[in-house]
Amino acid sequence: MSTIHLTNGDVAAESLRAALAQAGREDRVQPLRDDLAVGPLRGADDGPQLRAGFWERVSADTRRDFVREFREQAATLNSFVNSSANLVVWHGESSSDQLMLRRVCYYLRNSPQRLNEVRLSIADLTDPLAWAHSRKDRATSVGMFAPDVLLTRLPDAAPISVLRISRLALEWQEAKHANGETRRWRDNTFTSGSFAELDALILQRATEDWQPAARVAADVMSAEQWFLVSDSIVLWRMRELAAVRRMRLRGDANAWRSLELCSHP
Repeated sequence: MSTIHLTNGDVAAESLRAALAQAGREDRVQPLRDDLAVGPLRGADDGPQLRAGFWERVSADTRRDFVREFREQAATLNSFVNSSANLVVWHGESSSDQLMLRRVCYYLRNSPQRLNEVRLSIADLTDPLAWAHSRKDRATSVGMFAPDVLLTRLPDAAPISVLRISRLALEWQEAKHANGETRRWRDNTFTSGSFAELDALILQRATEDWQPAARVAADVMSAEQWFLVSDSIVLWRMRELAAVRRMRLRGDANAWRSLELCSHP
């Protein structure tokens, strides 16, 4: 029976592919490309429009066809249901990874015997200089781990119990129903947050003097928030704040290299 490894995002997938290659294995690696820690979830499994519409607002890339991408991802998730392959979900201790795990459990709840997992945490992050070590929330995602680390964890893939799959599937349903703007993962529990909390962090770091927007973004992304904030989300919130005149931007608002910000007078 074939094995498909599931990751949250392409960075994690590439690292895992390298690990499998080192092990001489030709297992398929399938990334799921959606940061489920942010944006609306209610109706996410009913069609591509909800999540696609959210990322269209966030993204500065007007060439991407998000509806097509999310339609393809839905087809991938549904193909797992009808497949006979064993599935291995790789996840770290981050809101997005944990939500991805729960979503897969929801889809596979009627085929639990095929579902396995590899759990990673800050204890597996062997690089002492990795920025995750400085976070108080200790949040990690599989994309943070080097192929050599993932290689050592390949033998640890273990079945998920039927009872746990049912519980995780229910928690996915609950997260969709709560439908927060952001979702924190703390003490094995999800709580909802708002983009206003991210906006406050950005505004706290804006000064009267112009400064590189990338510097502010780095501070916000490393702050203790109990979910991992991507640079695309921070850049989107900066544009939104500038649009309502709560701060000012100069330079290319879609690129970090030239972008600067300051508080609004």
